[in-house]
Amino acid sequence: MLTKGDRAPEFTLKDQNGDETTLSAMLVNGPVVVFFYPRAMTSGCTRESCHFRDLKADFDSVGAQPVGISADSVDRQSKFDATNSLGFTLLSDPDRKVAGLFGVRRPGPLFNKRATFVIGSDGTVLANFSSEMNMEAHADRALEVLRGEV
Repeated sequence: MLTKGDRAPEFTLKDQNGDETTLSAMLVNGPVVVFFYPRAMTSGCTRESCHFRDLKADFDSVGAQPVGISADSVDRQSKFDATNSLGFTLLSDPDRKVAGLFGVRRPGPLFNKRATFVIGSDGTVLANFSSEMNMEAHADRALEVLRGEV
């Protein structure tokens, strides 16, 4: 798994609207919090994503944007966004290639690990963390890092 100080790999994936999105384009607007989740529309992933949604003003205040990535299709990501009014970028990584670059791909048909990476505007990983059970920790810890509290 990528760790603090590593350079985040450049990638291009389709978002929930079918538009291609690159990490470098997102970083132009400030830090990016990339969170990998196992599967859209499941209870844990919904709780985690909704917590990011609920903290939108906090992320805006530090100039950062959350970006969710899973192996789900563009259509499933779109439904996940619409069903939960998430309002931030969800990326489809169906072959789990980007998950592999970040070191969160599980072997075989298993879903990706639940992990979050705070990436500075220069593309450097500022922090990473993983918790399969504490859904709120991902957004909370990302904000702590972005605020300089840790």
